[in-house]
Amino acid sequence: MSSAQDDARLQNARETIDSLHDLSQLLQTGLDKNTLSICVGMIEQGANPDTLAAVIKELRRENEILKGQKDGH
Repeated sequence: MSSAQDDARLQNARETIDSLHDLSQLLQTGLDKNTLSICVGMIEQGANPDTLAAVIKELRRENEILKGQKDGH
């Protein structure tokens, strides 16, 4: 594959992540571009999007519990 094709593919990927990040912000998901990139990669590799969303929600819930415990001590 030529360098021009690689550059075009990379630019397309950046634009896609930028668009997803804009949508993510509108939906107030709290996901940054890096996290979105990781999620997209996982989905492209076959991860179930609904399961991935549930895991993210659970991790956030547990993080809030830990923050509460830390602040309470």
